[in-house]
Amino acid sequence: MQSFHKSVLLAEAVENLNVKENGIYVDATGGAGGHSVEIHKRLKGAGRLVVIDRDPEAIELLSRRFREYENVAVVRASFCELVGVLDLLGIRKIDGILLDLGVSSHQVDDIRRGFCYNKDAELDMRMAMEGISAKDIVNNYPVDSLVRIFKDYGEEKFAFKIAKNIEIERAKKNIETTFELVEIIRNALPGGAYRGRENSPKKRIFQAIRIEVNGELESLKAGLEIGFSRLCAGGRLCVITFHSLEDALVKKLFREFVGGCVCPSGFPICLCGKVFGAKVITKRPLLPCEAELKENKRAKSARLRVIERI
Repeated sequence: MQSFHKSVLLAEAVENLNVKENGIYVDATGGAGGHSVEIHKRLKGAGRLVVIDRDPEAIELLSRRFREYENVAVVRASFCELVGVLDLLGIRKIDGILLDLGVSSHQVDDIRRGFCYNKDAELDMRMAMEGISAKDIVNNYPVDSLVRIFKDYGEEKFAFKIAKNIEIERAKKNIETTFELVEIIRNALPGGAYRGRENSPKKRIFQAIRIEVNGELESLKAGLEIGFSRLCAGGRLCVITFHSLEDALVKKLFREFVGGCVCPSGFPICLCGKVFGAKVITKRPLLPCEAELKENKRAKSARLRVIERI
């Protein structure tokens, strides 16, 4: 189980979910069930847990892990499909929802999945193991679309050079593997832009393609809006992000959820009539402690943000 995925910010996330023993909670990114198990431990009586994941291998594992518990529902779905999942289960409101947006260790380490630029494998990167793959994008997207993806999702300043080099190489033959793509990225750039950097262009390009393959930012926006809309008063939404694009989107939506008076600051009384819809629990994101970073280097970029519905 641990090799499948090591849950990041486990104690912090579950503590900030503020679990009530008779509440209804959703782990919308179940993975190997690390967070789910800790949430479930705190439930009694009428308490219920819904565990969602889009990865069929994760669902198989989660189903085995929770097969003895009648108060746990394991559902294969994306968290942006939460409305349908809750409606199917007859759940109107929930007391808390957790989203851990990291790619699981299993997905990264499994060569078949093609997520990792340090292992030679077929280009894939599909979390749900269906739909368009990284290979489809690299070989079929026009150059301007590749440039947009590399800039918007990878914040890559050499986006055009890399996209043009992909176009040149795929005209010779299809780009099939991760190492072929890494070599194309390397050859598109001057040596100083590639060597000796932890946040290298290959890392950013692979991130950008993965986000496009899985529609990650669109799903995140929809999932956050749906999740917040289904929270009861006092319910909490906890989100663990792993890169700046996710974190910026979460911060922006949290501000919108808080809402409140939009009258000019000089007005003596409120005339707009808008009321606060939420309060942010974490003024600054919670970060992994030194002990966790020592045990799990993949936790380095994790950020936990929490909001509570009023």
